[in-house]
Amino acid sequence: MMSIKQRILQIWDTATPTVRICCIKFAQRVVLAQTVSIVGDHRYAGGLDISLDKIPPNHQTLDPRTLEAEASGLLDRMLSVLQDSNDALVVDGTLNCLSILIRTRPETSNRIINAIFAFNPLNLAPSPLTPRSKVMIRSMEKTVRSLLVNLSRRDPHNPLVPRMQQHVERNMRMIAEAFDSSGKKRALNVPQHDGSDAKRQRITTAQIQIPPLGSGPHSLADLFSLVSNDGLKTFDLSLVPPAMVSKLVVTTLARLDTQLLAKAVDGVRDRLQTVANAPVAELNPNTAPLGVDDDDDDYEPDFYQAEDTEQILNKLDSEPSGLDPIHLDDNLALKSFSLSQPQQLTPELALTAGAGTVEKVVGMMKSLEDSSAKKVKTGFSRLAASSGTKDAWMTILARLATRSSTGLDEILVKGEDDGDTSSQSLSNTIREVLYNYIMEDFRKHIDVAVSWLCEEWYNDRLLSKTNRDYPKYYEKCALRLLDGFLPYVHPQDKVLTRFLSEIPELNQEILSRVKQMCRDPLVVKLALTSLLYLVLMRPPVKELALDTVQDIWTEFEDARTMAGHYLSKYRPGFLEAAAASKTEEDSSAGTAITT
Repeated sequence: MMSIKQRILQIWDTATPTVRICCIKFAQRVVLAQTVSIVGDHRYAGGLDISLDKIPPNHQTLDPRTLEAEASGLLDRMLSVLQDSNDALVVDGTLNCLSILIRTRPETSNRIINAIFAFNPLNLAPSPLTPRSKVMIRSMEKTVRSLLVNLSRRDPHNPLVPRMQQHVERNMRMIAEAFDSSGKKRALNVPQHDGSDAKRQRITTAQIQIPPLGSGPHSLADLFSLVSNDGLKTFDLSLVPPAMVSKLVVTTLARLDTQLLAKAVDGVRDRLQTVANAPVAELNPNTAPLGVDDDDDDYEPDFYQAEDTEQILNKLDSEPSGLDPIHLDDNLALKSFSLSQPQQLTPELALTAGAGTVEKVVGMMKSLEDSSAKKVKTGFSRLAASSGTKDAWMTILARLATRSSTGLDEILVKGEDDGDTSSQSLSNTIREVLYNYIMEDFRKHIDVAVSWLCEEWYNDRLLSKTNRDYPKYYEKCALRLLDGFLPYVHPQDKVLTRFLSEIPELNQEILSRVKQMCRDPLVVKLALTSLLYLVLMRPPVKELALDTVQDIWTEFEDARTMAGHYLSKYRPGFLEAAAASKTEEDSSAGTAITT
């Protein structure tokens, strides 16, 4: 073991960087094993922490003082890497090993921290900074920063924390300044002044010379051109963006000398005056054009009244045409075509067409997805066609059945039997379609039934305000729906309770259908539970529902137990009166038998 240890310590300085890092890690473990551990650290290290305090005081072979001195020497050798080595990998590995020593061996922390304070990554950098050396310096600075920041966080009350923060900030600032100065461009050499300044001189008023106009015709651009450069004169200013032109004009006018501007204006004014005072060119009578034709010399205009449009057209029609008309073959000529007269629309045909349209709408609704999971706006004033869902189409059909023919149906005459005949109309056809659609699956389509009955009830209420005897459909449709699905309900069915609680109006005739259910002992509980729900949740029909329960108790023997339980809570007087009357009947019957 000693030979292995000596071999590792010998190749520390001559091996490759990766092997040197392994040697430094070995030295760290030796320092940990040959130094004394703190008492509280055993909670974290457990049995894996090998320290000097585990050696007995009077050990025959191991001398604690010799081992501790060797550990101190190895620690100094590790700290010397920070000053001597110029390899970033070795320095980073050493710093990472030192962090463990500071945490587990606090007696070595002062020496390690002082060595870190004396460490400067820039001292290890070569003179011309290369990209590789910059990366190495940043790596070492980041490792030092992470080590000091973690130490300050673990013990924020340590007196060395301010120095750690200052050292971190100083290193960051020094490296940033070094890299910024190395990345800057070389300063511009100041040229020697040789007396001949080639810079553009400032133009003064005396240096501007406005050339006069030459002879010959001149354009408007020639009047305002103050430069003699032909290239500037022919430059198309429309190629420059208007925003740039405006900016240049404003900037130029703001910095323009007033005397220079006055001289330019005077020059343009002189040019205009020169053009105005120029003599008119004389015409040569021998070469000047006359401006008239010789044929027009004898022209004498007549003052006859001009012909109007109708006279001109008549004159053109009377003149013979020089072109013969083109004769086409009779087979190529266009023939007249007329559509056949449509069949006369009778009320029966209109009703059939409307029924077909309604059937198509219902078929389309069956293919739509169920939108019951979506929250829709309810109420009589909701928009029926606000969306293309099944509920929207059902609302449209219900309103077509109830409101489309409002005021157009036949008015009933008092005293006549209106139950024998029913007028065939589109509204009745739609009602029949809705009824069939609901009865296909009344449990799934119960919401459609409630919506339809709400529309019927609302329409009946509107018609009742007209003081005329219009047919009422709400009660008829409600009774028909009840008669349709009541034979198919089972004891656990909740559709009856929902139907009775959500339709807008209940009367004795509707509740009588519920009473007739009690003929079947299997659905007695369902009927009474639905009536109890009305008693609890619909106060306006409470008495009507209790009357129905009372009738059930009276007419059906099998339902008396459950009905009596409800009546004992809400109408105890009825049961007492029934019991008293039964007692009297029994006593009178016994007296009659005795006599």
